[in-house]
Amino acid sequence: MSSSISRRLVIWLAVPLMLLALVSALAHYLNTVGPGVISSDRRLKEATVALIAHIAVKDGTFSIDSPPGSPPSLPPDAVTYSIRDTHGRLLAGNAELPIVAMSGETSQLVAMIQIHHHTLRSLTTRFDTSAGVALITVADMRPSAALTARYGFMSTLLSDFVQLDITLVLVWVGIQLGLRPIKSLRKEIAARSPQDLRPIDESSVPRELASVVVTLNRLFGTLRSSAQSQQQFIANTAHQLRTPITGLQAQLELLLAESAATPIRGRLLTLQEGIRQLAHSSNQLLTLARAAPTVNLSTKNQTVALNTIVGEVVARFYDRALLSNIDLGVETEPASITADPALIDDLLSNLVDNALKYTPASGRVTVSSGQRSGKPFLAVEDTGIGIPEADRHRVRQRFYRLPNSPGYGSGLGLAIVEEIAHLYGASVSIDSAAGGHGTRVTVRFP
Repeated sequence: MSSSISRRLVIWLAVPLMLLALVSALAHYLNTVGPGVISSDRRLKEATVALIAHIAVKDGTFSIDSPPGSPPSLPPDAVTYSIRDTHGRLLAGNAELPIVAMSGETSQLVAMIQIHHHTLRSLTTRFDTSAGVALITVADMRPSAALTARYGFMSTLLSDFVQLDITLVLVWVGIQLGLRPIKSLRKEIAARSPQDLRPIDESSVPRELASVVVTLNRLFGTLRSSAQSQQQFIANTAHQLRTPITGLQAQLELLLAESAATPIRGRLLTLQEGIRQLAHSSNQLLTLARAAPTVNLSTKNQTVALNTIVGEVVARFYDRALLSNIDLGVETEPASITADPALIDDLLSNLVDNALKYTPASGRVTVSSGQRSGKPFLAVEDTGIGIPEADRHRVRQRFYRLPNSPGYGSGLGLAIVEEIAHLYGASVSIDSAAGGHGTRVTVRFP
């Protein structure tokens, strides 16, 4: 299944734009959280230095030479602190600050601690005094810059993806508008019949499609030339075949009329039948060739009255039906189509020929035409041997004949009917005749 150009373009744009939005949000997050963290760490270090400067050791105990509650020279709401010994006993400061475990080799440790469901950034410093080691923990009471940055990151990411969605929608609309000329060209070509090979107007297409249209016009021209050459070949072949075959038939008829031919009359009749079959088969092959779409690319169709065609074909087969003791009847109503009259004549002639061939003496063949549900149709119904339902698809194939078929047919009759019907978009149905005996072949035109 072919992929859509517009879908492919949107995907190609969506992936890098999504990555760009993610990188942009991440850069915004880092630019926001970085300065906040640096500022917080600076405040914690300043508070730690201020505390160390005011710690005094007297009689083996620690004391602070300023009122407890906050480090000296810092706002009360800026930081909070605690001073503990290595056993975790509070020596001074805020008892709510949790104990931060430190290894013996670490002098300072930055950590995130929890107080009253608030996350605070803290700095714990190991301070050696004459009274022993003190652990000074200072926590920043101001809102965490990381939380603000995280919120900013999510809001920026959401905003970027909303903008991305809007951008992709606009890109999709722009692509669809830009592809309109391609769709118009596709519709113009799809609306043409196989016989319509007129050049496409190159001035009505964008510059990007001009080379495609030039190539199509060149192809159409090649097809037209090929069709004309094939038509000329078929016409020449028909002339070259029919002339000697007609001459042979005339000479045989004259020879059969001679009394000297009486001893070999049986052989001459067999030869005459063979030549008649040869003429019939060659005409069918030529008709099949003329019905091919590649030959009819430049055919100029015209309005064809189906009832007129029925009358002409039945008149041509009337003598044969009379000799075979077959009732050949007509049921017509006014109906017309646009087609090549010669091909429609060939179509109906093959149907009538088949019906007469497979209908025994005292049988009946009815040729009808008209309209059903607004669609013109041709139908031939006979009281012959019928076509088994299992073989109704195979008889449409070239050179296929039913087992035990009478005569020396070539199996091209229904193949010709199918080919001509397909050329004009018609459908061919094969059913049992009324009463279940015989065959009814219906050709329904669009």
